[in-house]
Amino acid sequence: MPDNSYINAAKNGPAKSPFTAPIKTVPVLTVPENASPELVEKAKSTASAWQLSFDGNISRGLVLMQSEAHLALKQLDEPKVGEVLVDFSSDALTFRRLHGGGKKEAVAKAVGLKGQSDWRVLDATAGLGRDAFVLASLGCNVDMIERSPVVAALLADGLERAQHSAELSAWLPVRMRLHHGIAIDLMANWCNEPANLAPDVVYLDPMFPHRKKSAAVKKEMRLFQQLLGPDEDADGLLAPALALAKKRVVVKRPAGAPFLAQQKPHIEMQGKANRFDVYLIN
Repeated sequence: MPDNSYINAAKNGPAKSPFTAPIKTVPVLTVPENASPELVEKAKSTASAWQLSFDGNISRGLVLMQSEAHLALKQLDEPKVGEVLVDFSSDALTFRRLHGGGKKEAVAKAVGLKGQSDWRVLDATAGLGRDAFVLASLGCNVDMIERSPVVAALLADGLERAQHSAELSAWLPVRMRLHHGIAIDLMANWCNEPANLAPDVVYLDPMFPHRKKSAAVKKEMRLFQQLLGPDEDADGLLAPALALAKKRVVVKRPAGAPFLAQQKPHIEMQGKANRFDVYLIN
């Protein structure tokens, strides 16, 4: 049995909250044609853990596909789009970890890692966990919050597979922990949980609506927009984040996007496509 200590509150699901975002599409969990009985049972167990439906005979629509190799989000009606999964051993993330600039990388600068080695970071909008992974690879202890059971299931699958990676197993499972729930609620009650320590940094990267429908929009964003849509309640994240963080709150925004909750940050770090807004805690 794999060690699932990196997952918190997975089976119970998020508590009811006025900030629960509507899910545009709820994909069914399924398996490839001619799947083995063992794989079918694994898929059913995953569906049950994340309170999702299982259908072994579905052939259309947006699905979570449980293969022998991994769990992936897939649009069966658009096979050319490919699939979206969490793979911390991917070539792209491996290159970024080894050659991405380390603490000179933009996200590391925004979080304030210069001169720091073991900061605690709470990524309250984890998504596919890529920025969390980069920060963990630089020595941070990262708690990730994801409210979508579908995305949380993808993250949990990626974390489980990372335990069996020769390059990742020694450090990733102890530096990355997943929480399934509503970020606004979890942040408000974070320090009431004995296992939780107040983070030095709260990191926010809420979904932002894409106005252009083009090939330039990455495949995962296309599927995520179909799955979840934008975070209409993103402004509500800033106040509890500012109340919880010990050092700073970092908000990742598309270049040209308005400030979160219309609140001007202390520092704006401009990039070509994105901007990091940094709110310092006195």
